[in-house]
Amino acid sequence: MTNTFAFDHVQPVRSDVAAKPAAQHPQSLLDLPHGEARQSLLTVHSILETKLPSGELSIYEAGGGSTSFLPLGVLRRAHVTVVDIDEDQVNNNDYAQKTILGDIQTHRFPKGSFDLIICYNVIEHVPDVEAALSGFCEALKPNGMVLIGAPNPRSLSGIVTKYSPHWFHVWFYRHIRGDKNAGLPGHAPFPTHFHPLVSLPNLEAFAARNGLQMIYRKQYESPRYPEMRLRKPLFAALVDAGAKVLNFLLPGKTDVRQGDYHVILRKH
Repeated sequence: MTNTFAFDHVQPVRSDVAAKPAAQHPQSLLDLPHGEARQSLLTVHSILETKLPSGELSIYEAGGGSTSFLPLGVLRRAHVTVVDIDEDQVNNNDYAQKTILGDIQTHRFPKGSFDLIICYNVIEHVPDVEAALSGFCEALKPNGMVLIGAPNPRSLSGIVTKYSPHWFHVWFYRHIRGDKNAGLPGHAPFPTHFHPLVSLPNLEAFAARNGLQMIYRKQYESPRYPEMRLRKPLFAALVDAGAKVLNFLLPGKTDVRQGDYHVILRKH
């Protein structure tokens, strides 16, 4: 079951926020098809714009290539430091003030360095997520926040990704999503590990043990589904039919199409 936790009266994004001119949104949001993923990212943007301190911000992006998922209003007043283990990803980055070729599992910053740490579509690729998250906790300022965007390993797409070979991921990106560069150096998809902490219940327990309050949590339908419905409607219809059967057979109000999630954690 999907739950949205809202502390401190954090509200879902207003319609006037969603209607902002395109120039005020990052390309990563504009590239998302209309649906739950786009709406959740707009809500994330609204929370960050409301809860982050005014003035210049210090932001650590753990794993950062050519795409930022931050609202442009935040990005424009931020000093961004990127750490990524992939040299091509580091070279592709054109918005960070500082880029570091390094491993987010072992790279450490002085305590209380950052207002915001963002780890987006990264932790599923990390063998030791606990080491990375522990470093995030140390590097955060008091009341600092961590934004995590990741796949749900208990969803249909998460299970397929976890147990299928990497060549299948490349095939899917090239032939279903239409990404001709898929699998080339510096381009997704990247090998996945799905450490136990990628699972939302485990991530929430880790946060509670380490002085982090979960102020936003949202599971949503993977953007792959609306993409498939547009590009490959017959294939999408088959996948949707299979998902409906699984939803009927599984207990509770499970929706196996909820393949991704957003989480915002705040340091006490």
